[in-house]
Amino acid sequence: MSKKAAPTAEPKASCAGLSAAAPINASLTKEEKIELHRKMVRIRRFEERSLRAYLSKKIGGFLHLYIGQEAVAVGCCTLMGKDDHVITAYRDHGHAMAVGMDTKALMAELYGKITGCSKGKGGSMHYFAPSLNYWGGHGIVGGQIPLGTGLAYALKYKKLKGAAMAFMGDGAVNQGAVHEAYNLAALWNLPVIFVIENNGYSMGTSQERSSAGPGLAKRAEAYGMNWGTCFGHDVYEVRATMDKFLTLAREKNQPSVVEIDTYRYRGHSVADPDQTYRTREEIEEYRNTKDPIQLFQKTLLAEGVLTEALIEQIDTEAKAEADLAADFAEASPFPTTDDIQKDVYWETDNPEKRTSKGRIFFD
Repeated sequence: MSKKAAPTAEPKASCAGLSAAAPINASLTKEEKIELHRKMVRIRRFEERSLRAYLSKKIGGFLHLYIGQEAVAVGCCTLMGKDDHVITAYRDHGHAMAVGMDTKALMAELYGKITGCSKGKGGSMHYFAPSLNYWGGHGIVGGQIPLGTGLAYALKYKKLKGAAMAFMGDGAVNQGAVHEAYNLAALWNLPVIFVIENNGYSMGTSQERSSAGPGLAKRAEAYGMNWGTCFGHDVYEVRATMDKFLTLAREKNQPSVVEIDTYRYRGHSVADPDQTYRTREEIEEYRNTKDPIQLFQKTLLAEGVLTEALIEQIDTEAKAEADLAADFAEASPFPTTDDIQKDVYWETDNPEKRTSKGRIFFD
């Protein structure tokens, strides 16, 4: 039996200058840097507009906002190549926009309209775009991690030089299915990066009260996997860190666990009374010192990439796009009662190719 290489780890330390100089960032054009900023602003304005719609009772069910974590999704998803895939949990709006999904279809899905990306049947937690290698949006805590491992298995089976990024929150790391996925990924050398978006709270329980051990990513050592950590408020740092592990996955079929420290400004969901487990001062301290959009904006101003006028223009356009998406959702129709049996079984949607006998639906 061949001996596996010792797992590698990246220390977590503030290194914004080094991250900016990393090849994956140093090679960015002025336009590409502006686009990174634009993507983060668009996500935030979309989420803020979603919140307004929810409070106006236009959106039912849950709404898990991504405000504060924008640099993670943008930093990771802008590294995707044609054979790279993404799967995530229920806080999925940011990832969906980062891979390029249309905001009109995303907002319509929140409204439960037929023009939504999941035809109004999925809502906030279930965005999908197979054409963009984006596989959801999953409501079961940790349930997407074995699926992400399956995506990586398919890539290796087809001999494609791609990787699967399977995102989860810090609350999912203690689920049994996550550890089963870790084991299989390490055992079969699958090209998957398990990305832990650690925003500090598993719903309303702080990490120090829910997870034992020195760190969430370090658990990878038990499986002989590579692991690393970085700060999620710096999009340059996220890209520099993830690029290393994506390369290991694509080139060597090596799985990894990456823990990204981040923070959410809103509750676990909009209905979450987050003031019961953290203070307003804690939220404001992060917002004032580590806001990912403000930090990157300052960096690009210093680099001479952004101007105050362009910052204002990008923000105005992002708000207008979010408003347009809400108008589109408002004007779109709801699914009909006939739609309830569509998109459930392949054979009912393709009756000319049906081979099974008997009834599929029962009244």
